[in-house]
Amino acid sequence: MKLSEIKEILPNLENVRFQLENGTYVPEHFHVTEVGSITKDFIDCGGVIRREKVVNFQLWNADDYEHRLKPQKLLHIINLSENKLGIEDGEIEVEYQNDTIGKYDLDFNGEVFLLKNKTTACLANDACGIPLEKQKVNLINIQDQKNSCCTPNSGCC
Repeated sequence: MKLSEIKEILPNLENVRFQLENGTYVPEHFHVTEVGSITKDFIDCGGVIRREKVVNFQLWNADDYEHRLKPQKLLHIINLSENKLGIEDGEIEVEYQNDTIGKYDLDFNGEVFLLKNKTTACLANDACGIPLEKQKVNLINIQDQKNSCCTPNSGCC
């Protein structure tokens, strides 16, 4: 979800709720402690220099169980970050501490914001030699290959 999308959604909500993919909710008394921009410069395993930039939201739970973040307050924090930090419209990445600090993509199901699990991936599959798709082998051909190339003096070893 992009920053512009959450800004369109917030004015239509009564409450801001976040739910993890496993169905559990972020406690209602969470705080958004940061809205910022994160730039990551790196080299992938194929030697390509890359740059990723995301808008970062950090969610935090405190012991003030009466706290409730209202949509207008979050919209105010977003607008402030755009004005003071020059944050541009971009994909939102949410940091939330469960067992450890996790990073999540953000989605919306019409009622609550969904924290979608992120995954790692190789960005240079062609350089790693990892096939994009598993090679399909017809088992009947394996016997033919064995007979044709792995006989004495066949040159296969």
